[in-house]
Amino acid sequence: MKICIVGAGAIGGYLGAKLALAGEAVTLIARGSHLEAIKKNGLKLLMADGSSQIVTPMATNDIQSAGTQDVVILTVKAHSVAAIAPSLPALYNPYTMVVTAQNGVPWWYFCQHGGEYEGTRIQSVDADGIIEANIGAERAIGCVVYPATEIIEPGVIKHIEGDRFTLGEIDGSKTERIQLLAQTLKKAGFKAPIRNQIRTEIWIKLWGNVAFNPISALTGATLEDICRYPLTRELARQMMTETQAIAEKFGIKFGITLEQRINGAENVGAHKTSMLQDIESGRATEIDAIVGAVAELGKLTQIPTPYIDAIYASVKLLEATKVRI
Repeated sequence: MKICIVGAGAIGGYLGAKLALAGEAVTLIARGSHLEAIKKNGLKLLMADGSSQIVTPMATNDIQSAGTQDVVILTVKAHSVAAIAPSLPALYNPYTMVVTAQNGVPWWYFCQHGGEYEGTRIQSVDADGIIEANIGAERAIGCVVYPATEIIEPGVIKHIEGDRFTLGEIDGSKTERIQLLAQTLKKAGFKAPIRNQIRTEIWIKLWGNVAFNPISALTGATLEDICRYPLTRELARQMMTETQAIAEKFGIKFGITLEQRINGAENVGAHKTSMLQDIESGRATEIDAIVGAVAELGKLTQIPTPYIDAIYASVKLLEATKVRI
């Protein structure tokens, strides 16, 4: 398959390398020193078991030059999608799938959702409708990303743990195209389960991210530190309680308890969340998609979110004063 990875950073590079090794025709969209290193030396993947491999897929910073694709996997951060969205149609043939692999509430959440909120645009994620206009709900495939990876130097991706990319059509159907996509990912060594309730899977991951990511960004603490310190554990619990109430308003049923979700985060150990890594690197964070969108959905459903609102405001100020946006 012709597969374009738009945003070949830590997760995108990991995906692209493994897919290329499996024989797919991969194009990486990258930039800066990372792109230059890939062009010069190839993309090196260091696996958690200590093995390493180098691949040499096509790599460019020019989406327009990549040509049409069977699959486009968007692995840029949520706040970067609107800026690149107008360039994406150059990658499409009539059947191109666009896999949305961002954290937080996706722009398509209320597309083909049903019920009273059908068609509602989430302003925190797609304020002007630019993303929806340039991707379209008919192309979108939901994806929840679980692996942990990092760029340890330009052109070198380190895989830390995890290999699951959960997929779902936004209308819940099990189409031929999503089965083909799942088989392609499995052939490359990934777990790629298909869920007919992809929104539930999104909420389960978001349930923890909405609390742990911003708390870590504000404090510099790891997951285990946040969970083991009584005051921040309680703060996370309050934020997650607000989040659960909103999700349940949309018919989401959580299969685990809140305490189990917190304990799962604690068991990850001394891990810095992606939001903390972004703050430390002077990059903009996914605060709007992960926290702002949940606050927005609280207002939509008339569910108060005082803890979420306070932490959201604090991280937004941190970004405004500390981050080179």
